[in-house]
Amino acid sequence: MRFGPVPVAQALGAVLAHAVGLPGGGKLKKGRVLEAGDLLALQAAGLAQVIVARLDPGDLGEDAAAARLAAALVPDPGAAGLRVEAPFTGRVNIRATGPGVIALDVAAITALNAVDPMITLATVPPLCRVTEGMMVGTVKIISYAVADAALTRACAAGAAAMRRLAPVIGTVDLIVTETAPGGASPEDKGVRAVWARVARLGLSQGQTRIVAHDTGAICAAIAACPADMVLVLTASATSDIGDVMPAGLVAAGGTVTRFGMPVDPGNLLVLGRVGARPVIGLPGCARSPALNGADWVLERVACGVAVGADDIAAMGVGGLLKEIPTRPQPRDSRARKPDPA
Repeated sequence: MRFGPVPVAQALGAVLAHAVGLPGGGKLKKGRVLEAGDLLALQAAGLAQVIVARLDPGDLGEDAAAARLAAALVPDPGAAGLRVEAPFTGRVNIRATGPGVIALDVAAITALNAVDPMITLATVPPLCRVTEGMMVGTVKIISYAVADAALTRACAAGAAAMRRLAPVIGTVDLIVTETAPGGASPEDKGVRAVWARVARLGLSQGQTRIVAHDTGAICAAIAACPADMVLVLTASATSDIGDVMPAGLVAAGGTVTRFGMPVDPGNLLVLGRVGARPVIGLPGCARSPALNGADWVLERVACGVAVGADDIAAMGVGGLLKEIPTRPQPRDSRARKPDPA
């Protein structure tokens, strides 16, 4: 592609690089392919030359190039759970067609973006939770045209690099513990916050079981839950792998995959299983709708992504999340009030 000023008389079929105002208030928009009438209008405006982009043999226009790259990234939109929109100004937006998490081939996308600076794909982070209509990626051809050979390499590098993982969990039960009778209610704000997370993922809300905050009650409740996934929200934070929540899980015949995670807020999470059913002991911050480490684990497990101890360990990079204003002990010491004398 050749870019720069040319005499107006030689600009037929070229792409206008910058919008040009015309006498009488009209305007030729940036990106317009100039026709004979446009050249007359430019000359009537007193312009001797105009800045344009001219395609060389083997070049592909921005819209066609963007559409081709998007089709390579998502060759079967229905199977990928994504929607590829029509190109405009060298851009194609890619959106989710339902809830889930976005799976990305990071190495492939990095290789795609290394082919030519004018050929780009920007995405949400890997395994980001998505909802219906959410934009998960945008292809952008920065220049007005790119070489077909470069585009071919980019398409090969990024082939089938994006897909949405839909939830595989059907129903979720929630166990809520209380330290005294009447201490918990299905209408508590914290309980509603947990169920809101479940609803955002498109999962079905099962039963809310309120039980005593002790190992035996938690064991019996886990064993009695018929749902595909069990969440446990305890009245008092889990402080050790031998505490009542993980102990109740083990007593119910389950196993603890990991206690504790390097995400803050969210440190006190418990992840385990009873047979094929995942069980998540929620940290206290899950009572707030703000993002916390439990969201990352819940979303991935719900969508069939294997989450082991090593996976949780890896969440520490990027795991320092936004401070929850209602948290009683802010992590930044500068925010703490001095102790009274």
